[in-house]
Amino acid sequence: MKSPFLAVMSIIGLVALASSGLAQTKTIKACQDEWRANRVAMQAAGKTEKAYVNECRAGTTSAQPTIPAPSRPPTSTAAPSRPAGPVAAPIRPSAPPNTAGQYATEAEAKAHCARDLVVWANLNSNIFHFSGSKSYGKTKSGAYMCEKDAISGGIRAAKNEKRPAGA
Repeated sequence: MKSPFLAVMSIIGLVALASSGLAQTKTIKACQDEWRANRVAMQAAGKTEKAYVNECRAGTTSAQPTIPAPSRPPTSTAAPSRPAGPVAAPIRPSAPPNTAGQYATEAEAKAHCARDLVVWANLNSNIFHFSGSKSYGKTKSGAYMCEKDAISGGIRAAKNEKRPAGA
């Protein structure tokens, strides 16, 4: 018969071995979360999510710490005033404002186009739309412009629209 001491030591050794193996193995979700938290750095290193998860599960890699985005100090301590009632969010043009006569808001364009008609220029298709059109201010890549600036920039009027009367 084997000694009880040897049997107890064998069981303790197996439990220790199993627990150390379990402690090092991460779940797929934990590895995916680590990769997603460090996505920019991982992609810059040329590592795919699948490759990272395999390495993470095998215990051959460690997550790099995430670098928090720099915080900007608040520009004002007072809370911004909000108008009462629901307000539609303004459409933001994808082009930077004031690039070749392009404006972020209709009000800016009207201030600069005092003697000209303000149009919405679709910068992808090089077609502009007049106020009242269903596409006016609604395309993904566009900006408000003076009609003369749009034409001189090679942007033409939409074929299915007519210039507003009295303009």
